[in-house]
Amino acid sequence: MKTFPLRISAPDGDLFRGEAVKISLRGAEGDLAVMAGHIPFITAVKPCDVKVEIENSEEKIGHTDGGILTVSSESVTMLSGSFKWV
Repeated sequence: MKTFPLRISAPDGDLFRGEAVKISLRGAEGDLAVMAGHIPFITAVKPCDVKVEIENSEEKIGHTDGGILTVSSESVTMLSGSFKWV
């Protein structure tokens, strides 16, 4: 599957920086998933579990208290006030 550069960052630094297949979370308008080639957009992120699928179907799960998700044609960035891997 195609991958895209993903960065998850909180005030204490980057918590993930690498290639991802998919990120799933709760945005301002409901649950969403982003994969490679997604149309660019920006949304608020509500407190939720965040699922990051990396290559080989491995999945990492974290929790955020909210933030901002920015999807561009080159990369995806999630800035969070607080983020912890579970």
